[in-house]
Amino acid sequence: MAAAAAAGEVVPTFSSLEPVYGDGSQLEEARLRFAHLADKFQAVYAARPALFARSPGRVNLIGEHIDYEGYSVLPMAIRQDMIVAIRRAEGKEVRVANVDDKYPICVYPADPDKEIDIKNHKWGHYFMCGYKGVYEYCRSKGIDMGEPVGLDVVVDGTVPTGSGLSSSAAFVCSATIAIMGVLEKNFPKKEVAQFTCQSERHIGTQSGGMDQAISIMAKPGFAELIDFNPIHATDVQLPPGGTFVIAHCLAESKKAETAATNYNNRVVECRLAAIVLAIKLGMEAKKAASSVTTLSDVEGLCVSFAGKEGSSDPGVAVKKLLHEEPYTVEEIEKITGQSLTSVFQSSQTSLDVLRAAKHFKLFQRAFHVYSEARRVYAFRDTVLSKLSAENMLRKLGDLMNESHYSCSVLYECSCPELEELVKVCRDNGALGARLTGAGWGGCAVALVKEGIVPQFITNLKETYYKSRIDRGVINQKDLGLYVFASKPSSGAAIFKL
Repeated sequence: MAAAAAAGEVVPTFSSLEPVYGDGSQLEEARLRFAHLADKFQAVYAARPALFARSPGRVNLIGEHIDYEGYSVLPMAIRQDMIVAIRRAEGKEVRVANVDDKYPICVYPADPDKEIDIKNHKWGHYFMCGYKGVYEYCRSKGIDMGEPVGLDVVVDGTVPTGSGLSSSAAFVCSATIAIMGVLEKNFPKKEVAQFTCQSERHIGTQSGGMDQAISIMAKPGFAELIDFNPIHATDVQLPPGGTFVIAHCLAESKKAETAATNYNNRVVECRLAAIVLAIKLGMEAKKAASSVTTLSDVEGLCVSFAGKEGSSDPGVAVKKLLHEEPYTVEEIEKITGQSLTSVFQSSQTSLDVLRAAKHFKLFQRAFHVYSEARRVYAFRDTVLSKLSAENMLRKLGDLMNESHYSCSVLYECSCPELEELVKVCRDNGALGARLTGAGWGGCAVALVKEGIVPQFITNLKETYYKSRIDRGVINQKDLGLYVFASKPSSGAAIFKL
């Protein structure tokens, strides 16, 4: 069973698959995958792997685009995961292969100090985020790592890429714990969750930490309320009688490639909204520009302002102090008293945003973040309430619907395919449905009564997927990858089989 995991603190090491994959068909499927992965490893490197590491994808139930603003989120791990087979290699190279031959082998120097070439995007870069991250973290702890080691690696993933189910974090996390395993290092899960979030930033997205935290810290049967600074996970037991169905809209979300106009753009808009709010609420402009980085930094000021209006909602300050029309660079610079390039001078990804953006929607982004943060706690409080299971499921569905509206209208991170899919879910009996993950493609998550799940999935196949199969967008045989029900799954683990 688990070695060195008595306190439940470190990433567990198992000698069999059962503790993670249970029994029955899921276990059989896992055995076949691990055997196939080991065979592929043998074929590529003429050797057996030293160990395997797995990390799951996740679905965020509520709390979208607020983790990087310092707010709590409520995801659960799913059964789809990334598995890494690994061994130390002779020589000074890190070689990363994939069981799927459409991904060419990537070869890197075994040098954790070498920057990742994000202008030349390759799938293997995510592994190198983990490689760099482990060495950086160990050095920060004063651990002597000796000469960097070469590695042979093969990856197998069932988390669809660009799906909003966090295939990138599952990859970075599984890479990280595989490298830790092969270097015989293990650290508390909280610390691994924290530094894997930093690691993924080597690829150029300013991610907030939710994806890594749930992938490392998940427990079977529970969603997790994830708090940040420091990372902390609280088990949330979901009510009986409901199941989450995850459905891919088939538009791929290319988070790393579109960061300057989509994901990172929103991070910059939120920071600008926070700075402008701080100044309007009495903070000196220079101090605001240098010290305010997230909307949670100014929440206290906003709540004090709202208190004078008889409210505790920071959104009151947003409504009174920010205008709904987009702000120009000139207008913001007039308020801050300095150029935006000087405000963001230490962040190349933010400077890329400034080059790409013509204006900034501060009101909409701030109002989404503050209202979504409140919905996360409303979701948790509903689960802890004395409501009947029926009323509880209904209330959770309503919160998911409100979240989707906010993501779509205020944060503008939806797309036509997601809008259509969410509507189809609701039309076919979902109590609530919303986009999940970064958006701009990827998946929707629907809360469905357990009794209608098979019929619900059949209806989605008919009303959403059939026309796309007919047009050749996907193959009929792959449908199970794109629409499936999921209960909360377990987190990261190392296997020595």
